[in-house]
Amino acid sequence: MSEILRIDHFNPHVGKIARFKGTPYAFPLERVDHDDAEAPNGTTRKPFILIFRGPRHTNVMPEGMYECEFEGGPTFSLYVIPIFTPMPDRQDYQSVFN
Repeated sequence: MSEILRIDHFNPHVGKIARFKGTPYAFPLERVDHDDAEAPNGTTRKPFILIFRGPRHTNVMPEGMYECEFEGGPTFSLYVIPIFTPMPDRQDYQSVFN
């Protein structure tokens, strides 16, 4: 996909499983975080964050660039980072778009 990714590309996939090609990992897209402010001057999109919900286990998916394929949907190249997750039964991951 050559166009700039926006919130609308991901909203239809909230709750769907995302598979990270070349890995054993597959997590649901929990939510798309953003505020309701206008896009900052000189930018082409409003900033947003994708939050994926993974199970808690010892082998956390490493930070890096992944081909992320949504069930029944498109594939996007995303840089995904494990983040601090206070809930003891899960590990969350994020992909940030500025």
